[in-house]
Amino acid sequence: MRLDASTRRRLWLQHLLFLLLFGLVIGLLAWLSVRYPIQVDWTASGRNTLSVASQALLTRLDKPIWVTAYVRDRSPLRESIVRLIERYQRYKPNITLHFINPDLLPDQVRQLGISVDGELYVEYGERGEKLQYPGEQALTQTLQRLSRPRDRAVVFLDGHGERKLQGVANHDLGAFGRELEKIGIQARPLNLVKESPISADVAALIIASPQTPLSPDEIRAVLDYVRQGGNLLWLLEPDDPAGLPALAALVGITLLPGVIVDADAPRLGISHPAFIPIVDYGPHPITTPLRSPALLPQAVALEVQPVADWQAAVLLESQSSSWTETGALDGQLQFDSDTTERSGPLTVGVALFRPKPAVGGMAQQRIVIIGDGDFLSNTYLGNGANLELGLNILNWLVLDEALIMIPPRAVPDPNLQLSESTLAWLAMVFLVILPVGLMTSGWLIWFYRRRR
Repeated sequence: MRLDASTRRRLWLQHLLFLLLFGLVIGLLAWLSVRYPIQVDWTASGRNTLSVASQALLTRLDKPIWVTAYVRDRSPLRESIVRLIERYQRYKPNITLHFINPDLLPDQVRQLGISVDGELYVEYGERGEKLQYPGEQALTQTLQRLSRPRDRAVVFLDGHGERKLQGVANHDLGAFGRELEKIGIQARPLNLVKESPISADVAALIIASPQTPLSPDEIRAVLDYVRQGGNLLWLLEPDDPAGLPALAALVGITLLPGVIVDADAPRLGISHPAFIPIVDYGPHPITTPLRSPALLPQAVALEVQPVADWQAAVLLESQSSSWTETGALDGQLQFDSDTTERSGPLTVGVALFRPKPAVGGMAQQRIVIIGDGDFLSNTYLGNGANLELGLNILNWLVLDEALIMIPPRAVPDPNLQLSESTLAWLAMVFLVILPVGLMTSGWLIWFYRRRR
């Protein structure tokens, strides 16, 4: 078909009009994208989106947040800090980020103790705190500490061979104590021989597996503390030597004889049968965020019969393949129904709560009893959800469960392992077959058009 000048002019005008309209549509879309931005996180496990815990904390903060980043001008850390703060600004717009070159203000840097390039100084209300290694976990915990009216003070019983929250031995809880400090919970030892009765300012008392019996006066001080509404974390062990049956009776707890063993432990890669995985969590603010099993070495089972106005919630429960072994933990273990052994599932952890005595309103007294203390020790704290479980317990005890803990985001393996034959096929497709196919199709199109 031959085209005359008039037809060519009309086609040219149509093409021009199309280009103008197309450009107008692109411009409108660009304007809309600036006016109404939409952000979607398509990364694996949503790594660029704040966790639900962080979002919940931001909704509680009613004051503006000021973040000062001490970063040199050309540092690549600036971009990563901006991306991090922007994730928070989506849920709380009154967060202000300000950059300062530490080389230009040495006096201010020295006064704040800034020592690392990229360190942040976060201010909320009248309080501020340094943050050396920015990240969601660290920044949210910093905001949590700053939002608390004051640091919570917990005490742990001392003087009877207990696990120490500042100890470095394998059985101690030093690593857990350092994690508590990160979320604004300060722990100190309490010797009831020197300090009795227990102060009413204590947010919670921790009894971490005493190895020698308490004196009658010490037992009386603990019982008075609980009767008067004190919060308590009690970490038990099989054949507990502390001599606290009166405390167990006060809250309606009975320790079952023996050690919990699990017949399925070897199939899960656990060599010792008394190391039980906890995969069944009760519905409770402490356990709701947990996504991985906890590991409890040599735990004791609990029988719960709450007394008076106490209410109980099961936190941890062993599997149906477990039982309380009353014999030696060697050789072939087998459940014996003719003895005092109990078959699973067995209660290993329980939360008790009631209205606080002599206090009006919604105030609660809270107690958590776990049939094992090893899971928080320096040796086993890093196993499974042990750390997260321990922090959740303390947060709940000090009446601050609004933010429990941010679960780590799993990053998929970025490495793609291919065999040599697969690599050869890929090279053949992209370096030979695809280019030759495109060149051939192009030549055929040109050839048939030329013949018209």
